[in-house]
Amino acid sequence: MVYDEDDLLPLSALQHLMFCRRRAALVHLEHVWDENVATVEGHHLHDSAHDAGTESRGDVRIARGLMLRSLRHGLSGKTDVVEFHLLAAGEPEASGVVLPGVSGRWRPYPVEYKRGRKRREHSYEVQLCAQALCLEEMLGVAVPEGALYYGKSGRRQVVNLDEQLRRTTEMAAVRLHELFRDRVTPRADHHRNKCRQCSLVGLCLPERTGKSLSVEAYLVRASRDSGPGHSGDRRVNGEDDR
Repeated sequence: MVYDEDDLLPLSALQHLMFCRRRAALVHLEHVWDENVATVEGHHLHDSAHDAGTESRGDVRIARGLMLRSLRHGLSGKTDVVEFHLLAAGEPEASGVVLPGVSGRWRPYPVEYKRGRKRREHSYEVQLCAQALCLEEMLGVAVPEGALYYGKSGRRQVVNLDEQLRRTTEMAAVRLHELFRDRVTPRADHHRNKCRQCSLVGLCLPERTGKSLSVEAYLVRASRDSGPGHSGDRRVNGEDDR
């Protein structure tokens, strides 16, 4: 399938989807957002990555804030960093691209910035892999590897973009388009440790919104239930609202 330009979805939404489908719907369908220390620090880290321009470090050319798209997977977005590594002697030329103003061929290597300490986070790997899929489609070369850079620890985690991760990422893109097509906010599945990490926990209310309710619908219902004449019965439309 090939998507039209108007149907492209934000690549960054894949991270939300992999973390929690409800979070993805709240952010991208209902446009709900709430800042905490972690999200503010994350914004600053991404801004610094995007604002630094381009530079060269030996056999590595660094480009920041590149715009990406994939018509095949229906995604678009902006990278933090794409490094271009000069191919070594003997490597096939077809595995690299030509860059304007410099000799040789260069292999693209996406780097996604995250604020925390180095750890294994599958949703981050899917987001990185989606960037690689976009680069492959745009540049016509394979992108077998990338990295996640963690701001607090100042360390990288190399990610092998293998077939399993690629299949997971491709299926995530399909599920993201289904979410946008159906426009239904999924029910809250409360996972204590996971929900505590989420900046939207105070708006999502995972312990109370167990049905497929949007935040707007929940607030309307809560206002009605607290109004004059409310009997205290928590049943709504014949169902126990728990």
